[in-house]
Amino acid sequence: MGNQKIRLGIIYGGKSSEHEVSLRTAMSIMQAVDANKYEVTPVYVQLDGSWVTGETLAGQLPDKIEALRLSAKTSVINEATETGQELAIASKPGALFAMNEQMDVVFPVVHGPFGEDGTIQGLLELTNIPYVGTGVMASAVGMDKWMMKTVFAQAGLPQVKYVGLLRSQWEKGQDDVMDRIERELGFPCFVKPANMGSSVGINKARNREELKHALDVAAKFDRRLIVEEFVQVRELEIGVLGNEELMTSVVGEVIAAKEFYDYEAKYKGAGTELSIPAIVPEHVSEQIAEIAKQAFQALDGSGLSRVDFFWDEKNDKLYINEVNTMPGFTPFSMYPMLFQAAGVSYSELIDRLVQLAIERHADKGRNVVDAEELD
Repeated sequence: MGNQKIRLGIIYGGKSSEHEVSLRTAMSIMQAVDANKYEVTPVYVQLDGSWVTGETLAGQLPDKIEALRLSAKTSVINEATETGQELAIASKPGALFAMNEQMDVVFPVVHGPFGEDGTIQGLLELTNIPYVGTGVMASAVGMDKWMMKTVFAQAGLPQVKYVGLLRSQWEKGQDDVMDRIERELGFPCFVKPANMGSSVGINKARNREELKHALDVAAKFDRRLIVEEFVQVRELEIGVLGNEELMTSVVGEVIAAKEFYDYEAKYKGAGTELSIPAIVPEHVSEQIAEIAKQAFQALDGSGLSRVDFFWDEKNDKLYINEVNTMPGFTPFSMYPMLFQAAGVSYSELIDRLVQLAIERHADKGRNVVDAEELD
């Protein structure tokens, strides 16, 4: 793109419980990008699902999270906000498809459902605009814990035992479901909605009564549920960066003050400590890096992912837990901190991800779409 600035769109917010997390991520990216390299255009997805876009931010960045809300009413055009930017409602599909005329590349930082699950990625594919992160398939599979575990199993990656079930199965035969879980996994076990990020709706069940409660809670969040056996482990994480040539970060450890790394521990502190780099034997770090790359490739990942592991230190057994295809991305989030420790600064990480997005889009552009072109 020569010496011209890259027009970077940042999509944030979204219809999920991780709306606030996304705002923090967007704020951090906007404040970290080099104004000499980028022109930033904010695109805010409100909680009701409507899309709002502001004028390009030319060095005038919002100074607080509230300002990022761009709290326009969907019935009003060009309503001013605290940022001093004029707004335009882009809730009609036609306006969204025009994004590729206004932006060179998009960084979607909408976490959870309706953002990290392939939906926004599909929209961006249709608009034919380069975007940071994994594509439609990898995003969708990475969001659904049940499907992800199925892919990992096919790739021969080590996992804890699990049971997947549908909400309808739970509602039709609760005793049968609990009997199966007791028989196959025993207690304690973890119950999760398959399609929620950030530890939302997850509970530990130590007996049948707690299992019933945990399944009831998980079923409020998703129609697909997953139950995992409990193993006494340490929680280790690693970052992956790249498209086909992959770089991994150092390994970090999450030391949760609570029994497991739930939403409150993850985003509200709650005594949780992060150890970067993790104090583990070299062979464990090497094995984590290798399995992380295999998992990333099994999903057909691109751009970035944080890969989470369980390490049974007593028996020296490693289990892959999940791949997070759009991890928290503030300077104090695990993924950027892991790469900071590996020598890649936050601003440099953004630069690399933008370039990876442009490269992947160009590579996709090589595909023949008209068979007659081969004649």
